[in-house]
Amino acid sequence: MSSKTSLSGSLEFLGFVDLLQLLGSNGSSGVLRLQSKYAPVPGVVYFSNGNPIDAANASKKGLEALFSFFGWAEGEFNFNKDTIERKKIIKNSRMEVILDGLKKLDDGIVEKLGPETLVKTVTDKSGGSSLPLIKGPLIDYNYVVDEEEFYEGSKIVEEGKHGNWIWVILDGMVDIVKETPDGPFTVVKIGAGAFIGGMASFLLDGHVRSASAVAAGKVQLGVLDSQRIASEYARMSSSLKDLLRTLDNRLTLVTNSIVDIHLKKDRLSEFVNEKKQIIKQGAKEERLFEITDGNAYLVRTTDNEQIALAELGPGDYYGHFPFLDLGHEPYSASVYGTENIEVRELDVESIQKEYEKLSSTFRNIIENITTSISVTTMLACEQKKKNKKK
Repeated sequence: MSSKTSLSGSLEFLGFVDLLQLLGSNGSSGVLRLQSKYAPVPGVVYFSNGNPIDAANASKKGLEALFSFFGWAEGEFNFNKDTIERKKIIKNSRMEVILDGLKKLDDGIVEKLGPETLVKTVTDKSGGSSLPLIKGPLIDYNYVVDEEEFYEGSKIVEEGKHGNWIWVILDGMVDIVKETPDGPFTVVKIGAGAFIGGMASFLLDGHVRSASAVAAGKVQLGVLDSQRIASEYARMSSSLKDLLRTLDNRLTLVTNSIVDIHLKKDRLSEFVNEKKQIIKQGAKEERLFEITDGNAYLVRTTDNEQIALAELGPGDYYGHFPFLDLGHEPYSASVYGTENIEVRELDVESIQKEYEKLSSTFRNIIENITTSISVTTMLACEQKKKNKKK
């Protein structure tokens, strides 16, 4: 087993949250070592395909150790790229770890090291609400063919309108908004490196936008070369094309679910009644399936509460996405199915090899979709808790 230093620097320049996002977006495998003059011993985090799978900080192990690093505002880090053959102790999705870690830091559960914290937060508080800010990796300007500016309140994309452009945010923040009977509902906020417009923007003729994108302050956007992206898509296998379509569809479904929860519409009985459980949340399932007939339903259990996430149909995938981090099944959601459900098992290895050969920009778009799925799912759970308290 060989290793080499791929990244090193100061936590004051590149914070722990930024490191998690950077290593995640690059799908990195290896060992991250951290040291601080305020900590008695160095800490370590093990990554596999961009996801933290184990960690250690003095007597703390696993997820507890990983959360503790959110308080490390000063110190040095060193990431050695390596093949990791280690049991997966941490099964939470990367974005779930980030959101939980930041919340624990804000609540004082995680100890802050140093004279004052320099850890960057990915939450933006406005209008009395707190939402996570989804950011992307470093921007590949080779794919940017034009730049546009929008000012606060401007609609970049309008729900229900047609459009085929994809933008990357160069600077500023954008609200993703759904129209509801109770008025506009802001689902998430996205920032630099994140994309506006999913796969359907260039896969479907006459694509109708499923949500609005509204500038939250001055925003600078880069227009992506859609022809170049479409050309790369055309060379993909049908299996990878279908994977991208089902990811786009799943994000739309989860976004619709959080709106339903916001409006106090409960579809849980529809999802579980007279359905058989195909995958139990937390199960060790390594396979990926395509639905050929019938329907599957995703349900997440948290704090003894079940949340209906998405209804999947023929052509959609469910199971273990080994190279993508959705924060869904099998570790963080159960799958229920109708009696007539039929599936076929997919060759995950060949899909993964093809995925790894994609351009960094295309992988970043896919990563942005999966991150959005994970964050929206977390917010749906938080919304359900808020409803219960009310």
